[in-house]
Order: sequence, then C-alpha cells, then structure tokens
Amino acid sequence: MASNMFLFWGSGSVPCWKPMIALEEKGFGGYPNKLIKFSEKEHKAEDVMKLNPRGQVPTFKDGDIVVNESAAICDYLERRYCNQGTQLIPSDVKEQANVLQRMYEVSNVEGNILKELVYYIFHTKKEDQDEALLKEKYVKGRAELQIWEGYMEKMGSGAFIASKSFSMADVYFFPYLAFFVRLGLNLSKFPALSEYYNRVKDRASVKNSWPPHWAEEPSKADFMSNI
Repeated sequence: MASNMFLFWGSGSVPCWKPMIALEEKGFGGYPNKLIKFSEKEHKAEDVMKLNPRGQVPTFKDGDIVVNESAAICDYLERRYCNQGTQLIPSDVKEQANVLQRMYEVSNVEGNILKELVYYIFHTKKEDQDEALLKEKYVKGRAELQIWEGYMEKMGSGAFIASKSFSMADVYFFPYLAFFVRLGLNLSKFPALSEYYNRVKDRASVKNSWPPHWAEEPSKADFMSNI
C-alpha cells in the first residue's frame, strides 16, 4: 500500500526521478514523501540519516523495509510488486534480455555525458576550461547519443528504448535525456530520440513525477546545444 511507503527525494535529481517514475508505473501515486532541499543540506538531516547513513537521496521506506540506492529501489519495486501496475521487466526472455542490456548500458550515458561533460562544465570556471579538452568531451557525448539514436531508429516509431512497451530501461534512460534537454540539448539532431522524448514526457508517470522546479524555473544553461 502506498500509505506504508515514504520517499525522501530531491527535485531534478536523476537518481531520485527513476524510482519516482517506477512508483507511478506501479500505481503508487500519492505515496507519502518529503522533498529535500539540497541547498539547506536537508539530506544530512536526522530523519534521512537514521534510514540512510550516507545521507543521500533517494531514501525509501516500504513498511519496515528500507531501500536507498536508486537502482535498488526500482528493482525492489518490480520484484515485490511484479503483478501490480506496469510490468517493467518483460517475461519474454529475448525482450527481457534487451531491457536488461539497455538498463545497465545507461551507465555509459552517465559516464560519457553527465560525468565527463556536464560535471566538467558545472565545476570548472569558464576561464579555466580547456577548449581542446572540452571539444573532445562534446565529441564523446555526441557519439554516445548517436548510439542511442541508433537504438531508437531500430526500435521504430512508437516503441520505447528497449521494447515495444514502456520498461525499466525507460525508467533508467529517460531522466538523463530530459536533463540534457533542460541543459539545451537540441533533439532535432537526433530525430528518433526527439520522437521518443516528446512521447514519453507526456506519459502519466513522467508528468506526475516531473521535477517541480523545472516547471517553475526555466534553465539558463544551454551548453548541451553544442552536442
């Protein structure tokens, strides 16, 4: 029951957004929760720390069960509530294999774009940025997105990132894509991903969990337009 659950989360955090989409897909909309303000270090507050000694979010509780890592929460929800809401891991062996492949392959998106490029720009003053190095990072990020563009082209219009149906692979992948769009990614360069993005962003589970501050505050960043 959703009333037995509790989620500590942060707006715009990809790790938080993933289980929030999964919760919605499983039919647990309206679950008790607390929006954490990172700027006020609320993730280090006692109510979080007593459940998660790392002081990180998402921090999730289902009755007396505590699960904290983003991927672990998603896996837990699918395993425990496999017969409820959307089946996020298909039963068909071939389809399941493709979903699992894409789920774990998303780590390349995190590594090649988020950590390599986005974090570099976020944490390096503009005057200290190495232009040659930055160009390499953009090339690497573009190559990564081209791989996913190829996957969507192969899946075809109306499909999802790993299956004809929405799956855990989409739970893992879409928040990154949406974050990059917020940072200025021009999806016209990636037409298959553009069609996918515009369709999935209107899915109920995504709309219901959309980062609230994104709707309230347009991003001033546009550096992802260089990909």
